[in-house]
Parts: sequence; structure tokens; C-alpha cells
Amino acid sequence: MKLAQLIAQYVTFRKSLGQDFESDGRRLRTFSRFVGESAEIDSVKLSQVAAFLAGRGPITCYWHLKYRTLRGFFSYTVTRGYLFTSPLPATIPKLPARFVPHIYSREELRRLLDGTTSYQKHKTRIVMEPHTFRAILLLLYGAALRVSEALSLNLADVDLEEAVIVIRDTKFYKTRLVPLGSDLNDVMTKYAKQRKRDGHSQNNNAPFFVTRLGARIPSWLLRSAFQRLRTDSGVRRQGGPQCQPRLHDLRHAAAVHRLTAWYREGKDVQRLLPLLSTYLGHVDIASTQLYLTMTPELLHEASQRFAQYVFGEVSHG
Repeated sequence: MKLAQLIAQYVTFRKSLGQDFESDGRRLRTFSRFVGESAEIDSVKLSQVAAFLAGRGPITCYWHLKYRTLRGFFSYTVTRGYLFTSPLPATIPKLPARFVPHIYSREELRRLLDGTTSYQKHKTRIVMEPHTFRAILLLLYGAALRVSEALSLNLADVDLEEAVIVIRDTKFYKTRLVPLGSDLNDVMTKYAKQRKRDGHSQNNNAPFFVTRLGARIPSWLLRSAFQRLRTDSGVRRQGGPQCQPRLHDLRHAAAVHRLTAWYREGKDVQRLLPLLSTYLGHVDIASTQLYLTMTPELLHEASQRFAQYVFGEVSHG
């Protein structure tokens, strides 16, 4: 059987089990094109699989992501008799060290936002308007959204009168409501009015964030624009290109800044953590804890709280 046909069969099978499987399906179709659309399943060589997994450059977490996808597929082919053995490599490289999120300082956030007005000064064709870019960055940080969640918003999902947005079919296939603070809601309202003045569709199913021509903004465009913005704004840290601050780190920064503010306000952080987890759309607190990188600022506030607790216990002992 053709590799492409078997992949299509396997994707259909996984979806019949109620799984989303869109990302895995795309990876498998990429693998099919890499090997050759006309290739037979029993002609797939170990060297081809290894080359697909390796990609270009150093080993990253994506190697393991591709490996897990192919492992499921080849297990399916072997158990159904299309192959005798799996052509996956026997040696699995160690996972690279986990990327340490960059927690943007207030000054860095200000420089990034100020830079949106001129990030395309060297471009002759404007694809994403500066005011749109700025609104997206503020929403990513202010509402701690994932990039895909912000770009997937439709007009019907943004209720500016009630100051709430609806995030549908998230990373964990759930829908949640995200309230907007008054300042952030004002920013979104201003953007929505500008979007209407520019003549973009007011249909409920139209994308909220749009390019100059009214199309939904693709994630690659936003990430590419952010890389230019970050460079022009002088926001960087030690290490090579793979170590530089990411767009997704705005979400990490939002979580850390919120936790730091709670400490300063004397709030019961342990009681509020489940609320932060729900707001971020996490399935458990363990997922939220991964976002809480210990910055000097956060460590100081936590230490202060601990000292107050210890001295309080001593004085009452």
C-alpha cells in the first residue's frame, strides 16, 4: 500500500476514536512528502526516517514530537500486517534542556509596545497594521493568552460591552471565558472601532485580528514580525538565536507578574493559584507551576512572605 494512503487511513482511524489529531496528521503528511508521495509503505527506509527526524540544525524537542507521531503510525502498520518491523531508529537522543522562558521586565514590555509603530519601516508592503500588532501584544500579555487563542478569535467571541472574550477549542479542547480588565478592554474597543473604520467584515464569523486586506493573521506572520520587533527594540538575552525571548513568553511574564502582585498585596497566593490556573486554561496546577519562573523580583516577594510567616510563628510560639 502507498505510504500516503496508509497515513490517510491511520489519521481517519485516530479521529474516529474522538481524537483531534490535526497536528499529528500534518506531521505525517509532511513525512509522506519527505519520503515521496508515490512511496510504498514497505519501501520506507530507516535512513529516510532518521533524516526526517533529524531535520536541520541541532536536536530539539520537535525531534521527540515527530518521533512520538511516527511511533504511533508505525505501530499501527505493524499490528495490521503492513510491515514486519518498524523502521524507527533504535537510539533515541536525550531531550534537550527545557527552554527557560524569558520574563519580560516592565521596561522591555514598554520598548516592545513603543516599537510597534515603526517595526515595518523597512517594508514596502504592509501586511499587518502597527495598531493591530500592538493590540495583539497587549492581549497576549494582558489576558495571558496563547498565540493560537488570540489569532483564532472571531468577532462573535469578543464581547466588549461585557468585557469578556470566549476562547474556543483550546489546547485541551475546552472553551473558557476570559474577563478583560478595564484598560485592556479599552484597547480592544479602540482596535475594534479602527477595524470597522478600515472597512473590514463585521460578520460574526469574521476574524477579530486581521491583515490589511482583512484576512486572519497567520501565526508565522506574527512570529516573524515579533522577531523583527524584538531585535529593533533591543530586547535580547545571552545565547544564540534559539535562546532569545519568544512571543509565547508574554504569557509566562503575565503569570509571574500576577503572582508577584499578589505577594505584594498580601493575598493568599496558595488559595489564588487554582484561579490563575483556570484563567490560563490549564488542566491542573502543575501545568501552571511550569509558568512560574523564579525571577529575582518574585523570589524577593516570596522570601518576604516566608519571613513574615516565620516571625509570626515565633512571636506566637
